[in-house]
This record gives sequence, C-alpha cells and structure tokens, in this order.
Amino acid sequence: MYAFFEMMEAIQAFMETGGSVLTWIAALIFVMWILIFERIAFIKFGYKKYEATVRKTWEKRSERKSWNAMQIREAMISRASNKLNENLLLLNALVALCPLLGLMGTVTGMIEVFDVMAISGSGSARSMASGVSKATIPTMAGMVGALSGVFASTWLSRSAKREAELLEDHLTTDH
Repeated sequence: MYAFFEMMEAIQAFMETGGSVLTWIAALIFVMWILIFERIAFIKFGYKKYEATVRKTWEKRSERKSWNAMQIREAMISRASNKLNENLLLLNALVALCPLLGLMGTVTGMIEVFDVMAISGSGSARSMASGVSKATIPTMAGMVGALSGVFASTWLSRSAKREAELLEDHLTTDH
C-alpha cells in the first residue's frame, strides 16, 4: 500500500511539472488506449462469433452462384469489414492529436518562460526552469502517446483487413 501512495505522489509531481496540458494529453491517451483495447477484444472474441454467424448464414443458402447471391455475399463481406474498421478513424484522429497537444504544451511553456524573463528582467536559468519543463514534458508525452498509438492502430488496421480477406475466402460460391 505504501508503494502505491509513493507511485501516486510521483505521478502527481510529474503532472504538476508538465503543466495543465499534460492532463489533457493523459486523458487523450487514456481514451485512445480504451479504444485500442476495445478493438483488440472485438477482433479476438466478438468478431469470431459474428464471422461464424455470417458463414453459417451463407452456408444455409441453397443457391450461391447467381448475381443475387453474389450481391448478398458482397453485402455480408462489406458489413463485416465495417464492423472490423469501426472506430479506427477516431483512433487515427486521436493519434494525430497527441503531438499537436504536446506542441500546445510547448507553446504555453515557452510563453511562461518569456513571462518570467519579462517580469524578472533577466535570463536566470533557475527562474525559467519551471516554464522549460512545462514546455518539454508535454512534447515528450504527446510523442510517446502518438508512437504507441501508431503501432497499435497499424496492427489493428492490418488485422481488420486480414480478417475481412479471410471471410471473403471462406464464403465459397461452389457447392
């Protein structure tokens, strides 16, 4: 329990050092990873049930070679692809927002540095340290969040494409 409180104090000190923008970046990264875990869970568990239902529905059809049957097959594949790609655009937007929020933290931190320089009338490194940390830590946090999100987003996109192609292969037209 003591280690937990120490960890929470360290996180709180880090968040105070990074400024208010760091809180926004942390919230954005939290939402992004919730979406990532939701997509992983859907691909690993939820989609398998959906795919089995689609395949069973297709196999029940007595006729699978006509133009109408091909259109129904294409619609089934398209619906499955839509389910697989759900929230991936939002996820990509969140990934793109991470470095932009980090840049906003840099700008607000530098404004604080310039304010300190204007008020004190000197370029003392000690008086500017707070603003410099508020300028650099959000940038680093935004880049780390974006990098982790890019890897996860790429993996999810490839998995969704692969699953859609596998479904297309499994919905055979011969009897």
